Amino acid sequence: MNADELDWNRTLREQWEVHWNHQLRARLDGLTDDEYFWSPVPDAWSVRPRGESTAPVQAGAGDFTIDYAFPTPTPPPFTTIAWRLGHVVVGVLAARNAAHFGAPEASYETWEYAGDAATALDQLQAQLDIWLAGV
Repeated sequence: MNADELDWNRTLREQWEVHWNHQLRARLDGLTDDEYFWSPVPDAWSVRPRGESTAPVQAGAGDFTIDYAFPTPTPPPFTTIAWRLGHVVVGVLAARNAAHFGAPEASYETWEYAGDAATALDQLQAQLDIWLAGV
């Protein structure tokens, strides 16, 4: 099969679904709040209650903000699971859902970050569902 015959949308959706269903989702099941916020090194970037961050920039619209800096420091800081989930939910999925699939506008600055693991996983699932439906 050549590239002109390939159903890119189906292929992309299947790739996400295989990785999500068979590699990633099971590893996130049962994620505790302690694991979500666990910081194995000092000054790791995370999602934190508003006003508690020492990062150069704290973004978010709700009670929790995500740490970052622009430009990203070299070397980049270690990140917690909370930070990584926030990045995937907003930067990888929600912003693209808004740009490509008619979902509400989303950015690091306007997002209401999850203050617990269960909410973060719900946000991830919701944004992934929108993305998969759009593709």
